[in-house]
Amino acid sequence: MSLSAPELWPQSDGAPVSCREKLRTLAENHAELAQVMQDAFEDAVLMGVDEAAMRAILADMVAALRSPKRPAGH
Repeated sequence: MSLSAPELWPQSDGAPVSCREKLRTLAENHAELAQVMQDAFEDAVLMGVDEAAMRAILADMVAALRSPKRPAGH
C-alpha cells in the first residue's frame, strides 16, 4: 500500500488515460486527497480513535461515493 499516485489510471475499457492534462489533474487530486486523508487519520488517532476503526471509517466513505455516471438512488 502506498500514498503515491498510481503509475497508470485505467479507463473502463482497461486502456490507460493518456491525456497529459487529465494525468496532471489526476495526480494533483490524488496528492491533495492523500494529504487530507493523512491529516484526518492522524487527528483522529491523536484524539483517541482506534486506528483500525478510523481506517474502516475512511474505507466506508470511499465505498459510499456516488458515481457521476449513475443517477442518484441507483
